[in-house]
Amino acid sequence: MHNSLNTILAIILLIILLPFLCVAILLAGISTRSFGLFTQQRIGQYAKPFTIYKLKTMHDGKVTKIGTFLRKFKIDELPQLINILKGEMSFVGPRPDLPGYYDQLIGDDRNVLELRPGLTSLAAIKYRNEEELLAQQPDPDRYNDHIIFPDKVKMNLEYLEQRSFWYDVKIILLTLKSLFK
Repeated sequence: MHNSLNTILAIILLIILLPFLCVAILLAGISTRSFGLFTQQRIGQYAKPFTIYKLKTMHDGKVTKIGTFLRKFKIDELPQLINILKGEMSFVGPRPDLPGYYDQLIGDDRNVLELRPGLTSLAAIKYRNEEELLAQQPDPDRYNDHIIFPDKVKMNLEYLEQRSFWYDVKIILLTLKSLFK
């Protein structure tokens, strides 16, 4: 989606969702016994680091009951509308990763960094239950580094080649559909 359309849509959604977001922040704070917002460094477009905003879903290293609900319906991602307003993210694009992944890509794989990170992508839909998948592996880090991450890179490179307004709309609709599976 074009930057101005991202900005306009983010403003509209923030205005509409503000009461809901305030309640979600309050519930996240109560369940985690802390302020309900979480920030973390992620890698953005052109490998530029930025601070991502999310709702807190964990306390003492465990996902809370409210956190499970927030994660299931991706409500914990709503504060990233602020990242979209700041121009750090888009609605559709590779999910922003921690340092040590996208910023370490070499060769043609680095083309993924041309994309602004997004709230959703086909890879995000495919790996919607990534934590559960990794928990089933004998070596989760190795599985992520050798199976999941390379597949995400491949999918995001395919998106780079095919991206368009209507393709983004299709991905957003697929994302909404996946929330209720």
